[in-house]
Amino acid sequence: MRSRGFVPTVNSATSASLVSVVTPVRNGERFIEQTIRSVLSQNYPHVEYIVADGGSTDGTPEILARYRDRITIVRGPDGGQADALNRGFALARGDILGWLNADDMYAPGAIAAAVESFERNTDADVVYGAADHIDDEGNVIDAYPVEPFDAQTLSRRCIICQPAAFVRRRAMAGAGGLDPGLHYALDYDLWIRLSRTKRFVKIDRLLAQSRMHPLNKTLGFRREVYEETMAVLRRNYGYVPFEWVYGYASFLIDRKDQYFETSARTPLKVLLSLLLGIFRNPARPLRFIRDWVSHRSFAVSRG
Repeated sequence: MRSRGFVPTVNSATSASLVSVVTPVRNGERFIEQTIRSVLSQNYPHVEYIVADGGSTDGTPEILARYRDRITIVRGPDGGQADALNRGFALARGDILGWLNADDMYAPGAIAAAVESFERNTDADVVYGAADHIDDEGNVIDAYPVEPFDAQTLSRRCIICQPAAFVRRRAMAGAGGLDPGLHYALDYDLWIRLSRTKRFVKIDRLLAQSRMHPLNKTLGFRREVYEETMAVLRRNYGYVPFEWVYGYASFLIDRKDQYFETSARTPLKVLLSLLLGIFRNPARPLRFIRDWVSHRSFAVSRG
């Protein structure tokens, strides 16, 4: 695999309790100020905040300039979100790393709660908590489906909400950072790679708000999200499980965002998922057939 471009900074002894947060942004004027304020209003005193602007042409630079005394601004073209984050992490001095996209926010007290959990669990490499989905206006829509950590469950679905997760620098560096070749499943890929050797700790505390709107990448580029996620699963496990194949089959038939627009239940999706699953798992067709049979009633009932 190609180098991910993450070069760990040598920390001083005084940075043990420092938390570094990185936000990549490009033309994010609509929400970036809310994101910044959610970080700067945290009640934890040792926070370093880096915003990597990949060449905004809207009002983002002017908004960032208003906070230049409290944040580190990095400007210049990058190779995408993962590359921008890796560059930010390389500049960061903290032993605990977090990242917020330019439309997400931390909940009050999130960073302090994460640090407290790391202090209680000295062998933890990743601490994550609960998160809410919010709309354009910041209203709560529902809860992100965060689950207690289980590596087997992670192989079938992403159970960690990225803005509600914090990673020790040593774990991020050991993993080589984020894969700059990924644009949609970069966080899922990181959790999978870390899950092989690192300890994850879930805390029962709301840590973040993840904004859902038609223009965000997860909803606006559904086909690309599925294609990249399935490639990540094949690379890491050699297998694409039923849940992802069935979701893709549903999208191909309905062309809906599958969040604001739910998919209707239909046996055609179940049949298509069987064909797609065999195609996506040429080395393990029998495994997928067994997977499909065990989940078929679930798919029919859920739609």
